[in-house]
Amino acid sequence: MALKIYGVARSRAFRTLWMAGELGLSYELVRVDFADGGTRRPEYLAINPNGHIPAIDDDGFKLWESMAINLYLAKKYAGGAGGLYPQRLEDEARAWQWSFWGMTEVERPALTVLLNRIGPDDRRDQVAADEAELALATPLKVLDGAVSASPYLLGAHFTVADLNVASILAWARQARVNLAAFPKAEAWLKTCHDRPAAQAARQLQREG
Repeated sequence: MALKIYGVARSRAFRTLWMAGELGLSYELVRVDFADGGTRRPEYLAINPNGHIPAIDDDGFKLWESMAINLYLAKKYAGGAGGLYPQRLEDEARAWQWSFWGMTEVERPALTVLLNRIGPDDRRDQVAADEAELALATPLKVLDGAVSASPYLLGAHFTVADLNVASILAWARQARVNLAAFPKAEAWLKTCHDRPAAQAARQLQREG
């Protein structure tokens, strides 16, 4: 059975589609959209009872939560030195650290800026967007320091840690957050987003 990815590219499924591209995996994208109520239908709730996307079915193994999915896929399919998943226990822990950090420190303000700058006009709140951008400065300073010391979060090579954090910060780039005060983080983010697999996932977003 082929890997199935449930969701749409303009959601958190973007990061799973990016990961699948990096790994060169064949997959079936099963379109489940929150906008039309698809995430609340019984057949999807049987896969993810939380009613959120993405979720995957990997040869009968079902998993939800995008960060867990990406860590799982990277560990299963990217073995070997120089792969997307680290080999040392300490680096594995750092990959988890950065992934969870992205969710706890970056995602909420990045999403708030996005929704209030490029969301529907009648739902935008410029004050909320500006406050969220200010809140992003603290984690961006941490990120800038990390990628000043090495090209990527775990050292010399791009890994799942970079993909997971960069996928969250894609929202900040879309919302035109000014990263000039964090030049190392800005350059790192561009490098991550310029990867062919990231570009392919972005194309899926544009296609709807």
